Order: sequence, then C-alpha cells, then structure tokens
Amino acid sequence: MPGISGRRRTKVKGVQFTIMVVGASGTGRTTFVNTLCESDVLQHKVIDEPENAHQETAIRIKPANVELEEDGIRIALTVVDTPGFGDNIDNEAGFQEIMTHLERQYDDILAEQSRIKRNPRFRDNRVHALLYFIPPTGHSLREMDIELMRRLSPRVNVIPVIGKADSLTPTELKMFKKRIMEDIEHYDIPIYNFPYDEEEDDEESIADNMELRAMLPFAVVGSEEEVEVDGELVRARVYPWGLVEVDNPNHSDFVRLRAAILGSHLNDLKTLTEDVLYETYRTEKLSRSVETSPGGNRDSVIHPDQLATQSVRIKEEQLRREEEKLREVELRVQREINEKRQELMAKEAALRNLETRINSQSQSQSNTSF
Repeated sequence: MPGISGRRRTKVKGVQFTIMVVGASGTGRTTFVNTLCESDVLQHKVIDEPENAHQETAIRIKPANVELEEDGIRIALTVVDTPGFGDNIDNEAGFQEIMTHLERQYDDILAEQSRIKRNPRFRDNRVHALLYFIPPTGHSLREMDIELMRRLSPRVNVIPVIGKADSLTPTELKMFKKRIMEDIEHYDIPIYNFPYDEEEDDEESIADNMELRAMLPFAVVGSEEEVEVDGELVRARVYPWGLVEVDNPNHSDFVRLRAAILGSHLNDLKTLTEDVLYETYRTEKLSRSVETSPGGNRDSVIHPDQLATQSVRIKEEQLRREEEKLREVELRVQREINEKRQELMAKEAALRNLETRINSQSQSQSNTSF
C-alpha cells in the first residue's frame, strides 16, 4: 500500500479518528481498548451459563465514543467493537457484517458528497484503522486470520496484533511474529506496514517507520489495574512469578502501537483511508452502478479511466468555486481598503483646510497688530 509522504507528523488541533477492533473472545480485545483509552469504554463479556454454552451468537457492531488528548491534540475517538466474531464454527456471516459496515460508511460519505447542499453536521464515520487480534497460539496464522485480513485490507488499514502476548516466552513470541509475517507475505496480504518514501521522507521518519515495521505484528499486553512498583503506580498484570508492565517496552509493544495510531501515524492513516481506500471503492462503486443501470449497454459503460477523468473534472470545478470565493473575498477586502483610503484622504484634506484657516487667522491677527 503506497505511503503518503510528508504528512505523517502533521499536527492538527481536534481530529476525529475511528478504529475497529476485531478478534475472537479471549484475545484481549476489550482489555486493550480500555487500556488504550484509560477508561471503561468496552464492557467485558459476561460468562455464559453452562447450559447455554452450545448456542452460537451472532456478531454485533458496537461503536463507542471517547474524548482523548495526545500531545496536546484533542482526539474524538470512535472505537468500533465486534463482539461475537470468530466464536462460531462458520464465521462467514461475521466477515460479511464487518465488510458491510466498512462499505456503508463509504456509501454514506459518497452520498453526502453528491448532495448539492451539504449537511454541516454530517459525521465522517469511515474506519481509519482495524486492529486484528491474533490469538497467541505460537504456531502460524489460521485460515480465518488469513481470510479476514485478505478480505478487509482493500477497505481498511489492517494492523495485526498479538493479544495477550505474555502467554508466550520471548523466544516463542519472536518465532511467532516471524511466522505470521511470512504468512502475510506468502498470501500477499496488504496490511498497513508503515510505508515510507526514501526520496521524500526525512531520515527520522524513515527510521521510525522501519522500526515500527520490524515490530509487526505488535505484541501487546493490556491491564486495567495498577500496582505499586518502586513507589509508583504502573499498569501491570500480576503473576506468581512477577509482573508484566503494560508500558514497559521490554514487556509489551503497547506504548509504540498507541503512539503510532494516536500520534505519529494518525494523519497518515486518515489520508490513506480517504485518498486511496475510499477513492478506490468510489471508483468501483460508480463503475458497477453504471454497468448495471437499466437499459444500459456496453457502449455506455463508463470505465475506471473515464471515472478518473470525471473525478478530476469534479475536483477542478470545486477548485474553480474555491477560487471564485477567494476572488470575492479579495474584492471585498479591496473595497474596504479603498473606502478606508478615501476616508483617510478626506481627513487629510480636512486637516489641510483647518491648517490653512489657522494660518490665515494667524496672519490676519499679525497684520492687525501692526
């Protein structure tokens, strides 16, 4: 997936950002989100009664909103949870439900952009990043993992995550990461791999992206509890053999992942969603709608190249309108400047007249005295 250089570290004040978390029950999805937001954004699953254990539950799409602040930037974060995914024998319905949700957000913004009069209160709910939680089996990707990431990557920036990474030893975790990335490369799954441009990006950005890419998939540990360590409260999981600290980079990739998605790469994720993923879907959608229109024939089909040309024309028209608005503002400012100049000239003339009268009066008084 191509990167958008020069935008990753752009700082903006007040942004809307949406992430989706997908993973089977028990992969640490809920604890991760609550740790990420430092609040109880998602509710933990209630343990089913034994007599109901055989019943399959349908996937649900549950958005939750929370306000965060990262490096002085206010983030209106929407977290889209997907409880029920991966818990059934046949998860085809889960795949379809998630894909439908992603594409529905694109359809909403496509419809809004087609309106003559836009809704000023319209909310862009496109998902900018999907965190897929892989169970810490220590083996390789399951067929379900491969199928989900392969299907969804054309519609959303997929970031693979190993949940409950403290279930594995450091050696096991290292080998598990290696096998996962080998599978992703083998099946040609276009995950979000922190792209960079060696010709346009600065050395710091390149080094940062290379480091993040080498950490994929992120091995995270979450905890909603704090324990005292050396007189300080830290988020950690307590075991008989010791502690696993959430914010300790030697124990978990949590800090680096959080800093990336809510900081350094937030803008890049939004840009890729809008300029690449959405535009690709938009072109496909418009092409399908023309090809399937009633009474249409092959000669009337608008192909992607033509759609791209049409998109350019639309953008040129938008640019023309913006230029007209700028010209109107420029003319208004120029009129105000002329009015102020005329007022100033009138005041200067009045002052000169007053000065002339004063000089005349002084001269008259001087002549009278003689």
